Amino acid sequence: MLPIRTPRPALAAVALAVSLTACSAQAASGPAGGQDPARAAAPAEVTVVDRVAGKPVTVTATGGTLTEVKVVDGEGGRLVGRTGAGGTRWASDRKAAPGTSYTVEVTSRAADGKESTSRSSFTTPEPGKVNKVTLAPGKNTTVGIGQPLSIVFDLPVTRKADVERQLKVTTSNGTEGSWGWVKDYSGRDRVDWRPREYWKPGTKVTLEADLDGTDSGGGWFVRDYRTGFTIGAAQVVKVDLDAHRLRLERDGRTVRTIPVSGGTPGGDKRSWRGTAVLMAKEGTINMNSETVGLGDAYDKDVDYSMRLTWSGMYAHAAPWNAAYFGRANRSSGCIGMSDADAAAFYSSVNVGDPFEITGRETKGVVAEGNGYGAWNLSWGAWKTKSALR
Repeated sequence: MLPIRTPRPALAAVALAVSLTACSAQAASGPAGGQDPARAAAPAEVTVVDRVAGKPVTVTATGGTLTEVKVVDGEGGRLVGRTGAGGTRWASDRKAAPGTSYTVEVTSRAADGKESTSRSSFTTPEPGKVNKVTLAPGKNTTVGIGQPLSIVFDLPVTRKADVERQLKVTTSNGTEGSWGWVKDYSGRDRVDWRPREYWKPGTKVTLEADLDGTDSGGGWFVRDYRTGFTIGAAQVVKVDLDAHRLRLERDGRTVRTIPVSGGTPGGDKRSWRGTAVLMAKEGTINMNSETVGLGDAYDKDVDYSMRLTWSGMYAHAAPWNAAYFGRANRSSGCIGMSDADAAAFYSSVNVGDPFEITGRETKGVVAEGNGYGAWNLSWGAWKTKSALR
């Protein structure tokens, strides 16, 4: 039998079909035992139906059943699948990835019980655009009870449901939670997984993002992602801007109280309110008011800087404001404290600790994408942000 030549498959929703009749099913001479050739069973006709990127590889058999199907990529990775429809149809659990070569080996059984094997190969076209992700928190880290699992996408995601179906979160204690799609402060698409309530200390969280071969609508994913982290101490920071006080609570008990000065009332220098999550402990950094739209109000190095929002709200040491600690809000939007208090506080808090901020003279509630503001939505409102609800 001459080898079958097939054209390179197009990246389209319509699947190509190629009939692959096994050579081994043909006898070199008459049928064994002198059986009447007219009554000899024909070999099963095997067809690789779906073989395009973004869809499972599908194999069917006519005039017989499938006994074994192997689909292997060029690096030896196997697409595992399942047989259904009475043994006449097989489909891979995973989708075919773009720009990948696959070999398909099928063993089938004809009506007379004879088995035959056929082989074929195909290559999916290279992706036009490749989408990548940034995961938070970092792998194998320990974070606070307010930290969400967050995924930021390099390219737009217009097929959000397709992407969300490939994201599996597992927790060590069955924590209830939900994905929610938000617009990151950078303008990129982002999806966060938030528990219904703050995490329980000691919870272990893992993410399996089986995205390889998934079309986001703005680009293809060409790899899977894995990460995991652990929840640390039950700490909550409560900031009362009206009383100019900050309280660090651990396991429901106050362990530290600090006089602070928040954002100046009456304009753009006001602080945000609501729940913010400590995003990073950045140490000593340069803060320039021009980067947050406040003109030339300041340009200085600031110690013990703890980022709360992407828009530039921090908790940090502010010795130049010492006259106002515990008395008045006179900062440019951040939560300032003395050097000594900032040093002790900095060493006590963890990335992922929630800051619950209250106060009358604020400029609004922290938005979901401005840092991690998901806690400012009710559980019901957060669940509606899932693409699968």
